[in-house]
Amino acid sequence: MIDNQYLEDLSRAAGEAILEVYATEFDVESKEDHTPLTLADKKSHRIIVDGLQSRFPDIPVLSEEGKEIPYDSRKRWARFWLIDPLDGTKEFIKRNGEFTVNIALIEQNMPVLGLIYLPVANLLYFGDITRGCWQITPDGRRQLHICNPGPGEPLRVVLSRSHPSPNLEAFLHVLPGYEPVPRGSSLKFCSIASGDAQFYPRLGPTSEWDTAAGQAIVTAAGGVMVNLQGGPFAYNKPSLINGPFLVASSVDWLKSMGIMDRAASW
Repeated sequence: MIDNQYLEDLSRAAGEAILEVYATEFDVESKEDHTPLTLADKKSHRIIVDGLQSRFPDIPVLSEEGKEIPYDSRKRWARFWLIDPLDGTKEFIKRNGEFTVNIALIEQNMPVLGLIYLPVANLLYFGDITRGCWQITPDGRRQLHICNPGPGEPLRVVLSRSHPSPNLEAFLHVLPGYEPVPRGSSLKFCSIASGDAQFYPRLGPTSEWDTAAGQAIVTAAGGVMVNLQGGPFAYNKPSLINGPFLVASSVDWLKSMGIMDRAASW
C-alpha cells in the first residue's frame, strides 16, 4: 500500500534541502552529458532515495542522479519509482524559482502516480490515475480537471522556458492563433492539469524522469500524453531518452485542431 502522505512529506523534505542550497552562493558542476549539477541535486537525490528505499524496500528506484542501471536489470521491473530530484536545474541556476521535485510510480511501463513539488511556493501537485489530481497548498487542496478554451478564449500553449525548439513554431503553424505560456521544468505539465494552458507540444528530447510525474498528473486530471502518432507514451525503455510528445485534454481534441494530421506528416 502506497502512503500518499509519506510521499508528500518526502517531496517537501527534498524541497527544503534544495532551498537551503538556493540561499547560498552554490557551485555548478557539469555532468558527462554537459548538463549542470549542483549540491541541491545531490541532496534532494539522497533524501528521496533513502526515504523511498526505507518505506518501500521492495520497489526499485531509478533517479536521474543515481547510478546507471542496465536495461537487462530494469526490464524485469513491473513496478518502480522514477525520480528527478531537481527538475529544472537551469531554472535553479537562473534563480527564477521554476524548479521542481518530481516523484513518479511506474507500473507495467506506465506512470500511475506522480508528485511535482514547487519549493519556492510550497505548492504540490499530486496525481493518482485511479483517484484524481489535486493542487495542494498550505491553505488546502483543490481537485484539478483538464479543460479546453471556452468560447472566444485564446488557446494557451505551454512552451519551454530554457529549451527552445527551432522546429516548434513551424509545427504550430496549423493553429489559427495561440497565446504562448512559457514555463520551466515539469511545471509545464502542471499548467495543463490546472487549466492554465491547454496544449503542450514537445519536439526536442527529454528523459523519462523529466516527464513521468507530469504524465501521471495530467492523466489523473483527465488528459493525455501521446506520441506524434497518438499512441501511448511508455517508460522503462532500453534508452531512457524520450521522443516527441503531445499533451492535451484528449486525442480527439488534438484531431479536431488538425494537430494529429500535422504530427503524422512531421
